[in-house]
Amino acid sequence: MFDKVLVANRGEIAVRVMRACEELGVDTVAVYSDADKHGGHVRYADEAYNVGPARAADSYLDGEAVVDAARSAGADAIHPGYGFLAENAEFAARVEAADGITWIGPASDAMERLGEKTHARRVMDDADVPIVPGTTEPVTDVEAVTAFGDEYGYPVAIKAEGGGGGRGMKVVESADEAEEALESAKREGEAYFSNDSVYLERYLQTPRHVEVQIVADEGDDGEGPADTSDVVHLGERDCSLQRRHQKVIEEGPSPALSDELREKIGEAARRGVAAADYTNAGTVEFLVEEDPDRDPSEPLGPDTPFYFLEVNTRIQVEHTVTEELTGIDIVKEQLRVASGEGLSVSQDDVELEGHAIEFRINAENAADDFQPANEGSLDTYDPPGGIGVRVDDALRQGDELVTDYDSMIAKLIVRAGDRETCLARSKRALAEYDIDGVVTIVPFHRLMLDDERFVDGTHTTKYLDEELDRELVAEAQERWGSETVGAADDDEEVTEREFTVEVNGKRFDVELEERGAPAIPVPEGGGSGQQRPPQAKSDDGGDEGDVDVAEGGEAIDAEMQGTILSVDVAEGDEVAAGDVVCVLEAMKMENDVVAERGGTVAGVHVAEGDSVDMGDVLIVLE
Repeated sequence: MFDKVLVANRGEIAVRVMRACEELGVDTVAVYSDADKHGGHVRYADEAYNVGPARAADSYLDGEAVVDAARSAGADAIHPGYGFLAENAEFAARVEAADGITWIGPASDAMERLGEKTHARRVMDDADVPIVPGTTEPVTDVEAVTAFGDEYGYPVAIKAEGGGGGRGMKVVESADEAEEALESAKREGEAYFSNDSVYLERYLQTPRHVEVQIVADEGDDGEGPADTSDVVHLGERDCSLQRRHQKVIEEGPSPALSDELREKIGEAARRGVAAADYTNAGTVEFLVEEDPDRDPSEPLGPDTPFYFLEVNTRIQVEHTVTEELTGIDIVKEQLRVASGEGLSVSQDDVELEGHAIEFRINAENAADDFQPANEGSLDTYDPPGGIGVRVDDALRQGDELVTDYDSMIAKLIVRAGDRETCLARSKRALAEYDIDGVVTIVPFHRLMLDDERFVDGTHTTKYLDEELDRELVAEAQERWGSETVGAADDDEEVTEREFTVEVNGKRFDVELEERGAPAIPVPEGGGSGQQRPPQAKSDDGGDEGDVDVAEGGEAIDAEMQGTILSVDVAEGDEVAAGDVVCVLEAMKMENDVVAERGGTVAGVHVAEGDSVDMGDVLIVLE
């Protein structure tokens, strides 16, 4: 087993990995950006190293900085968690090539085979795993999209080769939408995965999202599974409750599958993984055709069509569901395989008991189209407990919300002997979850536990976006929503001061307590030393800062923190109400910034690649 593991991630997943390490007697190293100096994962680790500024590309995505931190710490392995560099085959290869450092994950060449979606489709097709009709080679022009639509019908899904979780995916409803969707998918692919290659699939009308958790050991040759006997599947999870292709609630076993269909899907996953010479943990995702007229008491039979979607070459957010059903610590299995000890379980050892549901506790307002929070402080944070309740988190009461990255702040996992009891226990646990100061989707989760489609288990991946009554979501937020409070006043009396000191990039905490001490002065304009774009408001009131807005004009501000992916107008252009003026990436999603009324572009105050904060002026119209 390893002596010291660096966890190349942040937040709750970093803490989750560190807990497994601690139980195995392994020391842990955290990496953190400037935005995460006081993060929960930094507090938990045995030691921590700064790897760069808040921008992920300059810190958590800087593979060289992460490996350098591992060397400085004397770590003999790196665990990537999920997100950031977890599915980056180039980074995995960098770690594999580093002397004395082991990559805790699948081999980089296996990641490359399965990370490129068209390659993965070919591997699965050869292994007799059903695949959705689509291209097995990347597409580059709009004519390929429209030709595919003419052959298979619309809608058509355009997907980024390196994508996942809905990122880099665009749905084309007609030929008229093909060009814009193709460019958007390529742009997201480049922004998130440094790969603008895309492929096409037939977009299923009534899909369920079912995924199989696998862990795989090396075969006798030490170069990947020799056959399916080296691959263990730990059952499936149903992740069909999604908004904009992002999961919000996951559960297992799936309430929609018969035992015969469950076994067929599990064996298909084992075949595909063995054919790819894949080791360590991973998830094989499938789309299952739901019958919209199905009686909830009659699960889908063995002849139900199902199709391979993708392989996630890492641990998943929802791995906790499988752990609760099987009693198997998946992170520990990752560590054992990577260290050469091998799996501690075989397929015959796997028994699923009861039912488990995971609720993602995101800092989002479900009543406002799941808009991510842009500020907040956990003035109250009291998670639930009791039998069958697990909470994976990293934040603690009093922490400030960090909005530079993902919006998920915790995961609530509930387990019981059967689904009905699990739903009832989930109601109790969510009612106990006491959070003030940060808006969350806890009210939405409480609503879903009384939602007929979800309770019946007949929902599809499109249910939230296309069918759920938005008024019910607004009522739930009003009834159960947490109070949102801004950050503490800078002039508030301070009795304890905490300082972070970095020596050669390594983090040390220093605490000083003073009674009745005045606030620490900061330079005029704030202490960050960072320049922000000028602020302005339209002529209906407010300080216009350094941006001139003519009478009757309009300043289009950023509604959230993010990065400008494209600027679609230039000074002097005429725009109409509803026209897209730029595209803002925030919380892993593209957001079109539109003009609320028509006018002439008087000023463009951002450029592609700029980072902006909420309220920053983007475009001025006159």
